[in-house]
Amino acid sequence: MYTVYARQHLLHDTTHLSVEGAPFVYEEVPARIEILRQAVLQAQAGPIIAPTDHGVDPILAIHDPDYLAFLQTAFAEYPSHSRPAEPLLPSTFANRRMRRKPKSVIGLLGYYGFGSGSPILEHTWEAAYWSAQCALTAADLVRGGEKLAYALCRPPGHHAAQDLYGGFCYLNNAAIAARSLQSPTAILDIDFHHGNGTQEIFYADPSVLYCSLHAHPDLDYPYYWGEADETGAGPAKGCNRNFPLPLGVNDDDYLHTLDQALDWLARSQPRYLIVSLGLDIAQGDPVGGFQITPQGFSAIGKRIADLQLPLILVQEGGYLLETMAQNLLCFLSNLM
Repeated sequence: MYTVYARQHLLHDTTHLSVEGAPFVYEEVPARIEILRQAVLQAQAGPIIAPTDHGVDPILAIHDPDYLAFLQTAFAEYPSHSRPAEPLLPSTFANRRMRRKPKSVIGLLGYYGFGSGSPILEHTWEAAYWSAQCALTAADLVRGGEKLAYALCRPPGHHAAQDLYGGFCYLNNAAIAARSLQSPTAILDIDFHHGNGTQEIFYADPSVLYCSLHAHPDLDYPYYWGEADETGAGPAKGCNRNFPLPLGVNDDDYLHTLDQALDWLARSQPRYLIVSLGLDIAQGDPVGGFQITPQGFSAIGKRIADLQLPLILVQEGGYLLETMAQNLLCFLSNLM
């Protein structure tokens, strides 16, 4: 297994943030990826390589150009007379009754951002850019004949849509990788939260299947997407499957639902499988609400391996630093 890792994620340093002088509690910190990298290294699970730079074109194949320009320039262009120390967070949000698209960065923060939990720092764009390059490089490896590649992406991506950021996500790494493969591809999202961005990107695109197991949107983030009746639109009707679950789901119940999802994916016969890997389904995760044990992670990995599809793992959530390494290695044990 090749693991693709970019040191540039450290530039998006969210370890000690404050807003108006008060600590800003933020679970998506650099330590997450460093713990996972060390786990792969110590387990001798294969080479860890730096990503290849594919440029911005594969990102533009998914994301709106104006949105990318905003991410690249927002921090530098924020008005100096009202600039906070950092981070940049929206103070207002574009709602369904808006009359215009704003021109100022202050307004665009709430136009493109759908939540207050995704700060833009000085180097957020650089970190997000190289996170996407990790996913693209993993896709290259699998397209070239590798059976398994792991993109150690940070920031994560599955909440980012064509022109929306939120939920710690700025660029949709899994979607960018899927588009680059140019083959029938399926994305299986096992993060605790629904991947609303991935769903919306491919909602009317039959070339990419999207399937997600997640907390029911009535119960947890992102609230406005993820119901079972969201099945795709137009030519992609039936290409989107959601399996919303109650809080507190244990190994047995989760695996029962996963079997249904994998059966649907197998019948669809994709050429490649991308797994949006959320370790926040783990028991005790501070941002999750499921009860998946290390044994459950191992069983999830075994079921995915049984599909015998070329596999790209794209790291998404996972915030319980004490158990992330163990859960990752249990998941990988049957895949490798």
